[in-house]
Amino acid sequence: MDATVFATLAAALVPAAGPAQVSHGVLVFTLNPTELLPTVRRLRTDFGFDIFLDVTAVDWLGQTPRFEVVHHFYSTRHQVRVRLKTRVTEAEPVVDSLVALYGSAAFMERECHDMYGIRFDGNADLRPILLYEGFQGHPLRKDYPKQQEQPLVPYIN
Repeated sequence: MDATVFATLAAALVPAAGPAQVSHGVLVFTLNPTELLPTVRRLRTDFGFDIFLDVTAVDWLGQTPRFEVVHHFYSTRHQVRVRLKTRVTEAEPVVDSLVALYGSAAFMERECHDMYGIRFDGNADLRPILLYEGFQGHPLRKDYPKQQEQPLVPYIN
């Protein structure tokens, strides 16, 4: 982990990106959902984070806000990773889509939407990517009933 890159990012992105820390050699910023898109835009244009690695979520059942949406980025210029965390409520699980900045976000956001029900504002295609059309619920939510039966889908030759 490059301490100078961390110090530069921490100085440039805090307080807009919220508190900064290092976890397992990765720079971690916790931010408000409204700051996600501007922060990612700065990471890409100003600091060379040219690869969007992943987006996922964590279900903190019983906490408010319930969901933590986690994005991972990599800079080939600096050879460091950055993790951005933001929390959203169960009633309004929405964050901005990153498709306009990273085309690969389209598929990763669809997966996160399938599994957790997080909506990505600006992603025009949130059709199921891992589950089938008609699947009810979001199987990685901690309150998903694992014994739940799903509607049968007719087999078509």
